[in-house]
Amino acid sequence: MDMDTVRSWKTNVVKFWPLYIMVLPGFVFLVMFKVVPLLGTVIAFQDFQIFRGIADSPWVGLKHFESFFEYSNFSRVFMNTVIIGGLKLLIGFPFPIILALMINEVRQIFFKRTVQTISYLPHFFSWVIIAGLTFDILSAGGIVNEIRSWFGADPILFMQKAGYFRFIVVLTGIWKEAGWGTIVLLAALSGINPQLYEAATVDGAGRFKQMWFITLPLLMPTVVILFLLNIGSFLDIGFEQVYNLLTPMTYEVGDIIDTYVYRAGIVEGQYSLSTAIGIFQSVIGLVLIVSCNKLSKKVSGEGLW
Repeated sequence: MDMDTVRSWKTNVVKFWPLYIMVLPGFVFLVMFKVVPLLGTVIAFQDFQIFRGIADSPWVGLKHFESFFEYSNFSRVFMNTVIIGGLKLLIGFPFPIILALMINEVRQIFFKRTVQTISYLPHFFSWVIIAGLTFDILSAGGIVNEIRSWFGADPILFMQKAGYFRFIVVLTGIWKEAGWGTIVLLAALSGINPQLYEAATVDGAGRFKQMWFITLPLLMPTVVILFLLNIGSFLDIGFEQVYNLLTPMTYEVGDIIDTYVYRAGIVEGQYSLSTAIGIFQSVIGLVLIVSCNKLSKKVSGEGLW
């Protein structure tokens, strides 16, 4: 780094020091909770022992990765994760886009803000609360079975039926996060030049054609970026959600990598194994996001980098 660059950087810091102070807490948080923990991933290649520490724990190479792949229920755990992750991406990802477009078309400000507030609220509830409400709604005496009884149908124990579990996970995810997911999309929609809509109205385009030919194309770069970010966490479904919704009857279709990591890492104390599984998930996410980013740039010209 030459002296001119250093001098320019110092001048910039002195001139904009309030902004640097505002950024500092976020930078410290990033280093402490994102960068420093990466150093601990070396225990995936050790038989880590708490009292001996990282420095004195014996190295075992890829032993823990092999243990995970040789786990008797590996195929079941992995396929459950892929299926639920795929359903959340296929069904859950488009929902905030649709909701954002619908909210954007509302012209009554009071009604629009009311809908936004109601859709945002579930994001601030813990999965314990959401799961409890789900069990109540879908129980034998819940509102869903109550409505079914009006038509003479017998009650169904939805939370004890393996066939319903994956869709319940997807729908509760939409219920909790769809409203929050519209924030970035609505911000992107607010940046669209109103003159484009005025010109389309003059040309005789209705609301639907304006949305199809103006709103969606201009929203697509934001959608692509959000999609790529979702792809990166494809195998990271969310332990809290699945764990709180699981029952012994749905274990066969609901046991995922995150719940296995909980059993192996927290319950059984196999810290090295759980770290190895975390690295495996990260590598899969990295491969997916790099591949999809290249494909996106070739097809649409948009990407994360």
